[in-house]
Amino acid sequence: MVSGRQMAYTYLKETVLTDPEMQGVFLSEQEIADRIGVSRTPIREALLMLAAEELVELVPKRGARVSPLTGREITELMELRGIVERYAAREVIAGDRAPLRELRELLDRQRDLTGADQAREFIAVDHLFHASMISAVGNGLLERHYDGLRSRQVRAGVTALFAQQGRQKAVLDEHLAILDAIAAGDAEAACTAIDEHLASTLKVLLAG
Repeated sequence: MVSGRQMAYTYLKETVLTDPEMQGVFLSEQEIADRIGVSRTPIREALLMLAAEELVELVPKRGARVSPLTGREITELMELRGIVERYAAREVIAGDRAPLRELRELLDRQRDLTGADQAREFIAVDHLFHASMISAVGNGLLERHYDGLRSRQVRAGVTALFAQQGRQKAVLDEHLAILDAIAAGDAEAACTAIDEHLASTLKVLLAG
């Protein structure tokens, strides 16, 4: 059975903290408790866990505030993603275990999510596209580490979509370049495509 604390933690991390509009907003413990049907105690416990991950700030006499993504944090996020994703690309190609079918299916799903009102779902699938390659490596610790980036990754991705017109199409083209390189078994081309994808996202975010 899932505890109230875990329920609150998952809800906050997967729903509230992935929403760009929540950046800098103070959270109402009672409102969140009412929304998911638990008492305020597990909400406080979940917020303490998220504060330890630096996803929320606990401000004395004010409560918990969603930590805004700074330019430095966005840059570090992209650097860390690059390290992990390049490693995963090399590993799955070398081991002939690239999840090509899954990658193609996820890319097809993204192509059907190009409306402005589908931005969060588009980026949720975006995360799955990259995470499926990490998962294929077969390193559970690496997979959990990458999953820990999800809330920041989704929030940054959605922000980038709204910051530049046509960004969704660009993401699709960049994902296709990654997929084509992996399917061809070309690790260097895959790493280059990953770098270009992350660099273009970073450029949009820092410009915005």
